[in-house]
Amino acid sequence: MSHLQPYACHVARSRGRLVPEQAAPPRTDFARDRDRIIHSAAFRRLKHKTQVFVYHEGDHYRTRLTHSIEVAQIARAIARALGLDEDLTEALALAHDLGHTPFGHAGERELDALMSDHGGFDHNAQALRIVTRLERRYAAFDGLNLTWETLEGLVKHNGPLTDAEGHALGHYREKGLPAAIIEYAEVHDLGLAQHASAEAQVAAISDDIAYNAHDIDDGLRAGLFKIIDLGDIPLVGEALGQVLKAYPNLEQGRIVHETVRRVISAMVNDVLATSRKNAKRIAPRSAEDVRAAGEPIVTFSAQMKENNRVLQRFLTQSMYRHERVMDIMARAQRVIRDLFNAYMNDEKLLPKDWRDDAPISDQSRYARQVCDFLAGMTDRFALDQHKRLFDLDPLFR
Repeated sequence: MSHLQPYACHVARSRGRLVPEQAAPPRTDFARDRDRIIHSAAFRRLKHKTQVFVYHEGDHYRTRLTHSIEVAQIARAIARALGLDEDLTEALALAHDLGHTPFGHAGERELDALMSDHGGFDHNAQALRIVTRLERRYAAFDGLNLTWETLEGLVKHNGPLTDAEGHALGHYREKGLPAAIIEYAEVHDLGLAQHASAEAQVAAISDDIAYNAHDIDDGLRAGLFKIIDLGDIPLVGEALGQVLKAYPNLEQGRIVHETVRRVISAMVNDVLATSRKNAKRIAPRSAEDVRAAGEPIVTFSAQMKENNRVLQRFLTQSMYRHERVMDIMARAQRVIRDLFNAYMNDEKLLPKDWRDDAPISDQSRYARQVCDFLAGMTDRFALDQHKRLFDLDPLFR
């Protein structure tokens, strides 16, 4: 692929897979990673895992699956424009939410609290468990046996996890790295003290672009705030003003879509311009130079970072902490809590293939098995299981 930048991940220089495999032309190894992710059971389950709304609230709200597809579209466009490997970027974008629980971040918070005595819960670590252990489809290995570049990007897309001495960074600083990441890195070193590839950085920033822009759409659709409320939000207000000036008699549905698409375009163009400046300044000559740069190459400008901060604050206040959302998520957390306690107290409630190798007498090991089972559930399946076990409307309406 002669069009790639020298600092892109060149598949011919891939560090390969933990279990060596024959090449499968015409697909590259990164394209095979993408295809394995798409065909995984965990990816299919994203169809019924929510972002903000529980599935029964409507068919038009974004799920983890639709969000992942939108992230992949944005990421592939940015990767193409920057001269990066599109297949690797797309694989990372499609895989970034594989480890999420049912009921969005509320489900994750509840499961982390329930697992506090057994190592906690982290969705990035869970994604690693899924693609290296829990997917059991192939004869020669557990997991998907993805390339090193996909695994490091999956784990480190938001930046290094440790400093040079091995001390945990970021949100891992207080509790330390999850055991799943530590254990896998001991077998297959993922360079936890370095940044990930430029392709992984593109996937991460595309996630920010997608959820910031599209949560505007979902929030308006749900009636959590009004379009007039967006007028004073930087970037969004500007885009809205452009639409209203050009199309003064447009109906609201089209106004929203036209506004959102302008917001996405502005963010993407900012990333492209800023990342090109960063690459010129840092002058990486290889993917290894990107990892060792000490700072990300793919970033927003300072002004766009501030715009996003203001937008996130608005969405947090007007949407994520809206009374309706908080109420349904509190009920959803109780579903997770009830199911966890039920399974912990009676191993016979777990499907047989989830309890064969984890006796209930080994509390932490068994708790992790329960956690894996719960984290893999869709919203729909969790609600159905709660109804079956407790004979109660799961959301207690």
